[in-house]
Amino acid sequence: MPTVIVEIHVPLLATPGLADDEYAFPWIEDIEDFLADLDEQGDVQAYDDGEEYGDHYLFFVAGGSERALLKVASEVTSLDRVPAGAFAMVTDDVAEEFGTGRRVNLPLPPTPAG
Repeated sequence: MPTVIVEIHVPLLATPGLADDEYAFPWIEDIEDFLADLDEQGDVQAYDDGEEYGDHYLFFVAGGSERALLKVASEVTSLDRVPAGAFAMVTDDVAEEFGTGRRVNLPLPPTPAG
């Protein structure tokens, strides 16, 4: 049975206001640190190393339910310095290429209490 994977597609945009000698994409490290902390906390974990794909940088999470994975993807978009315009692709580990599956806009709308 295929494993559900959520690809987090973040626009590959430099962080504004940085000095010329600073790393232009510090948010990549922020997201990697966030996902590494998840690995230690429970079922959801980073599935693979992030990588550049066209004009986006992709991160991958797996190990939980689709709902849990999308919640993590949404949390990623709320981190400081992460560029707006991120989205998720719900796919699986047998997909032959990135960006296939069902697109989900991020961040997710708040869920009603109750």
